[in-house]
Amino acid sequence: MRSGLVCVLVVLLSVIADAQIPDVCTLSNSILPLMAEGTFPGVEEYPLFPFCIDWHDVKKRSFEQQAQMLKELGYPGVGHIWLDKVEERIKTLDAAQLKLFQITMAVEVAPGKTPYDANRFKAVCDGIQDRGVQFCLLLNGMPPSDPNVDRHAVDILRAMSDQARDSGAQLLLYPHQGSWIERIEDSIRVAEKVDRPNVGVMFNLCHWLRVDSSRDYKPLLRRAIPRLWAVSINGADEFDEKPGWDRYIQPLGQGSFDVGRLLRILKELGYRGPIGLQCYGIGGDAREHLARSMTAWQELGKNLKE
Repeated sequence: MRSGLVCVLVVLLSVIADAQIPDVCTLSNSILPLMAEGTFPGVEEYPLFPFCIDWHDVKKRSFEQQAQMLKELGYPGVGHIWLDKVEERIKTLDAAQLKLFQITMAVEVAPGKTPYDANRFKAVCDGIQDRGVQFCLLLNGMPPSDPNVDRHAVDILRAMSDQARDSGAQLLLYPHQGSWIERIEDSIRVAEKVDRPNVGVMFNLCHWLRVDSSRDYKPLLRRAIPRLWAVSINGADEFDEKPGWDRYIQPLGQGSFDVGRLLRILKELGYRGPIGLQCYGIGGDAREHLARSMTAWQELGKNLKE
């Protein structure tokens, strides 16, 4: 009996010695992104969801009609803009078995101003309990990238973090041209100072194209990865000197910017989260451009699987 146990122990020690056990850093890089950016229950890796689909749709579809359209086109859900009508949005998505991925809201960081409607924010947080929703925060009211207001903004964001904690929601600092958080570097700097497990960053292709002429996004994404929990893409041209968004926001598959390469680099860096499809300013029938983007995604999405 004793000799048998010794043999088993020897075999186990041999297996352990031959196994490649990852160090802590390797384990963090492989597991934590999956936990933080996350895949959502019932939704595959890299779910593509559109947002800003309401404003420029000539059909002026209701939330119910939008949900039906998205279901038919193969989208798993949608992003919602502002805190009003969230309950109606959720009801129509639930009926279509679709997910509410994100809610965009504005936050005022200028000292002396009311930063956001805390009562409404709490009510929305209560209504999205355990749904894995992300809040995309547009932080406004001060000059772009001005670090002098960092401490005040951190206090605001920590208060929001506390309010959102029990809902399971994440708060994403959303870089937007002209906002105080204008660049992905701003998002990273402030999120690191907030230092809360439910506060991260989002990379937005169209706004990055507008504010950063270097076109070298890989180092920025590498810095952002520990807190990069969402990415938005769209068809775009490589450069556009004219104001406006018609060249920097197009349906997927259009424009000269290599979206496939961006997706390959995200996968290489370990990103596993949702992919937002920016639709702001795209006119005509939303069904038509969303169908074109979904068709293009069937090919572009292969860059995340190869």
